[in-house]
Amino acid sequence: MTIQEFKNSLTENFPSKSLSVQIEALWWDAKGDWKQAHDLIDHLEDAVSAHIHAYLHRVEGNLWNARYWYNRAKQPEFKGSLDEEWEYLLEKYI
Repeated sequence: MTIQEFKNSLTENFPSKSLSVQIEALWWDAKGDWKQAHDLIDHLEDAVSAHIHAYLHRVEGNLWNARYWYNRAKQPEFKGSLDEEWEYLLEKYI
C-alpha cells in the first residue's frame, strides 16, 4: 500500500486487513480513536511498536511516558508537531 492509498483509506470505516498492526494503529489514531490505536500496540515489545507507542503518548500529552517509549524504541524524541511525526512514522514504516 502506498502512502496515498493509506490516506485515501481514512474515508473508510475500517482499515485494510493488509496493514501491519503498527500502521493500523496510525490509521486508528488518524480516525481519532486513540484508545483503539493504543490497545493494538500496548502489549507489543518490538522497536517499531515502541516507536508508535511513544508517538501515541505524545498525542495523549503524557511526555514522560512518551520519552520512556522513545528510549525503548532506541529513537530520539521527536521535536516537530504531532502531524509531522505522524507523517514521519507513516513514511518510515509503511
